[in-house]
Amino acid sequence: MDQESLKLLSEINRAIIHFRGLYAAWSKEHGISYHELLVLYTIREQGFCTQKQICDSYLLPRQTMNHVFLDLRERGLLELSPAHCVGREKAFVLSRQGKQYAQPLLEVLNQVELQALEALGRDNIRSMVEAVFAYDQAMERAMKT
Repeated sequence: MDQESLKLLSEINRAIIHFRGLYAAWSKEHGISYHELLVLYTIREQGFCTQKQICDSYLLPRQTMNHVFLDLRERGLLELSPAHCVGREKAFVLSRQGKQYAQPLLEVLNQVELQALEALGRDNIRSMVEAVFAYDQAMERAMKT
C-alpha cells in the first residue's frame, strides 16, 4: 500500500475513533455511560427504541445492551411500549422520570452539537455525513468480499 493511502486511512480511522471518544468523554463527565447515551439519543430521534435497534445501529454486543436496558428499567427511566413492540422484540420509551432525567442532558448535548454545526457550517456537515456514510458502505462491501 502506498504511503498516501496508508496516511489517509490512518487519519480517517483516528478521526472516527476520536469522534466517538468525544461523546464517551462527554457522557462520563455528565454521569452517564456512553451506551446509555446511545439509548437516550435514539429515543429522542425516534420516540422509542429496541435493544436490537441499538445493537444493529451501533454494532454493539447484545449482552452489553441487555445490561444497559435492564439498568435503565430498574432505575425507572425506561418503560415497555406495547404499541411499538413487534413480535418478541420489546420496544421501550422514556418513562416520566426518564424524560425528566434525559431532557436536560440531551439539551446540553444538543447545544454543544449546535455550536459545532454552526462553527463548521451546515453544508460542510452535510458533505461530511454523505462522505462518512459512503465510506461506511464501501468498507462494508469490501469486508464481505
